[in-house]
Amino acid sequence: MAGTTPLYDTYSRTPLRFVRGEGVWLFTESGERYLDFAAGVAVNSLGHAHPHLVEALKAQAEKVWHLSNLYDIPGQESLADRLTKATFADKVFFTNSGAEALECAIKTARRYQYAKGRPERFHIITFEGAFHGRTLATIAAGGQEKYLTGFGPKAPGFDQVPFGDLDALKAAITEATAAILIEPVQGEGGIRPVPNEFLRELRSLCDEHELLLILDEVQCGIGRTGKLFAYEWAGIAPDIMAVAKGIGGGFPLGACLATSEAAFGMVAGTHGSTYGGNPLAMAVGNAVLDVVLADGFLDRVRDVALVFRQALASLKDRFPDVIEEIRGEGLMLGIKARLPSGELLQAMRSEHLLGVPAGENVIRLLPPLNVTAEEAREGLARLERAAEKLRSVSEKKSA
Repeated sequence: MAGTTPLYDTYSRTPLRFVRGEGVWLFTESGERYLDFAAGVAVNSLGHAHPHLVEALKAQAEKVWHLSNLYDIPGQESLADRLTKATFADKVFFTNSGAEALECAIKTARRYQYAKGRPERFHIITFEGAFHGRTLATIAAGGQEKYLTGFGPKAPGFDQVPFGDLDALKAAITEATAAILIEPVQGEGGIRPVPNEFLRELRSLCDEHELLLILDEVQCGIGRTGKLFAYEWAGIAPDIMAVAKGIGGGFPLGACLATSEAAFGMVAGTHGSTYGGNPLAMAVGNAVLDVVLADGFLDRVRDVALVFRQALASLKDRFPDVIEEIRGEGLMLGIKARLPSGELLQAMRSEHLLGVPAGENVIRLLPPLNVTAEEAREGLARLERAAEKLRSVSEKKSA
């Protein structure tokens, strides 16, 4: 047998059992305290047990939990109204996860071309290193062999090009192309920001060829880069966008946002979700926006991020044998390690600092958006101690 647990053996879990969280801190069964710069992989956007989110969830739990989309749900109207007013979008479809939001985005793009009398246009261009989810369609969109192997033929209609290769992208556009799908900052791919000029080129190409531009902001959205959404830095607007993770602050919630034009084909009966947009999720989502959209909040994210990034650059200069490169935007940062990234992650954990592994030998640092400057400095001190330990071990090996 693969293991003795009744759970699927699909995760390689770290043997840590957290039973309580408070802000940026997590506490184990034995009472050990960890500084959480993983934030549930950018999900706990406001840390653990944020009082405003807790109160919103408790208040809604005493009213109604689930209705299904057979009826009007006031929280959906409220949250959708706030999202559309704060973004490019006119329409919102609520989901339970990022993968579901991407599925809706893909279906919206294909249905748009179909409704416009171009059913042959169903191919979507994606980029190497992308991660768009774990469903059969989204692993095909991501195109990474490690996620595709063993699950039968790859779902058709996804054409992948090298990351950042504009010429390859132009060559991939055919009469069958419906849309271009990209993460403004690749998360799983190793914290690789897409240059603003490249995003502007994508917008121009989509306009020129009557394609839809789909952005995957599941990880980089909801303030993570210092603006509400990462596309704002490039001064462009997508046609469709998938969001999740931080929008629920820890409660399962995703959304597909679109312009009225892009959502043209999504009429009654074309898509649905049993749990998507449930009252509990809507209460928490609205509470998250209460905080993130408050005056000065994103300014503080940018201020802390700047200090954090500068301090990480200083660590890189002091530990060049441990840290090769610092990447990212805002509080979506990555450390590309010179030694195996697992060793750096383990050294961080020994200092009770949590991070997240990613592609290209990178460790992600994704603290809550409301992390204080003092907490950021504490995390940097722990990271410095971890790097010092690794350097000492390396020096002993080479001696």
